[in-house]
Amino acid sequence: MSSATHQPLQPGRVYRTRQLRSANPARLAKRLVAEGQLQQLARGLFVHPRKGRFGQVPPDDAEVVRAFLDGGPFVLTGPERWNALGLGSTALFAAPLVYNKKRSGRFMLGGRPFDLRRVEFPNTQTPEWFAIDLLEHADQAGVSRAELKRALASAVERGRFDYERLRQMAGRFGSKATRSLVDSLRPRAAA
Repeated sequence: MSSATHQPLQPGRVYRTRQLRSANPARLAKRLVAEGQLQQLARGLFVHPRKGRFGQVPPDDAEVVRAFLDGGPFVLTGPERWNALGLGSTALFAAPLVYNKKRSGRFMLGGRPFDLRRVEFPNTQTPEWFAIDLLEHADQAGVSRAELKRALASAVERGRFDYERLRQMAGRFGSKATRSLVDSLRPRAAA
């Protein structure tokens, strides 16, 4: 790494041009790309390549989004998180779904699409919040709301989800239909 940047580049880290400390960061970025120390992901966005056993490893989605949103709050959601809940969702998306407070739209970063949506989300995401998010996107997740209701009722009954937290998340982040569905799941002991 050249001393002109006054910082060592970290493998797998994504940088914005202005983070390259230099009298002319754009020129420095161009030189580092030519030297193979940086790869351009999008205009003004670069990654310091990380080597793996079989060659270069692409940057982590969260790292790309962190740099793109300039450190603003965000959460990666969608099929990967929904399917892990064990509620019957088996969806796949071509692009990660990213909730954030700055931008909406589809963006190509490093040759990969990212769907950004400017929406509210909790500072700490719990399984109950992801369950509400799944209910809100049931049509996109490839599972009917009736199937989700049955699976969620069973999961609540077994104690896999905290019913009160589920109700709170539905109240803050769910539609009227989602709130009604969650209210109908009241465990027998809580009734």
